[in-house]
Amino acid sequence: MKTLLLGDIHGRTYWKDIIKKETPDRVIFIGDYFDSFNIPAVSQIQNFKDIIEFKENTDIEVVMLIGNHDHHYLSDETYSGFQPAAKWDIQDLLTKNMNHLQVGYSFDDILCTHAGVSPVWMDDMFGWDGWSSNNVVQLINDLYKYKPRSFNFSHMGYDPYGNHPSQGPMWIRPAALMKSNKGDNGLKKKFIQVVGHTQVTNIFDSVTAYEKSMGSRYLLIDALEGGGYVYHLDGKFYPDTIPLVEKNNKI
Repeated sequence: MKTLLLGDIHGRTYWKDIIKKETPDRVIFIGDYFDSFNIPAVSQIQNFKDIIEFKENTDIEVVMLIGNHDHHYLSDETYSGFQPAAKWDIQDLLTKNMNHLQVGYSFDDILCTHAGVSPVWMDDMFGWDGWSSNNVVQLINDLYKYKPRSFNFSHMGYDPYGNHPSQGPMWIRPAALMKSNKGDNGLKKKFIQVVGHTQVTNIFDSVTAYEKSMGSRYLLIDALEGGGYVYHLDGKFYPDTIPLVEKNNKI
């Protein structure tokens, strides 16, 4: 089964061309559909509607994860990129489509979230004996459904940049994620974590880092600004790029 993994969208429409090129069996959007500094809010909103329409009408499996640049329109805290003039429109759109959004998704031995799952954060949320690698996805999805503010960066009272092992699946940065999983209770052994949130300039270098410096346990895929993406087939990740049509669509 061919699974296409798409990094942070931020209003970009590259996903359409990539899907046409790759013809996957499954598509996973890693989140952050909004908050571009270059693409108008009305275009970001339309792009999100296009993704929803695609999900509702395609025959392939489509997974839409939620990122921090989506979450803050549903929360009581805001941060870089927030678009106050579009707040109510985006909030209404997200609220109406929450049935399409989730925090985590797993297939084979791969765990996908926007930023990564820390056992330290899981212990804080559920107790050290209240979760396992077998129920982690269900727990975090249910937690967001009933207590979404648990995912605020300020909920834990630590570094708002995500550089602390206690940060959650929408905020934690790679170094803190790897630190949090040292000697964990099975999460690292069971799953390869695929995340966005931290931008990479070259998807080929990112896959090389996954295979070498990250011990084939963590893959960073926030590379759409340069047209980069990854697909997974027969137990292996394959990086690729597309020629860019849109220019300067940066976050």
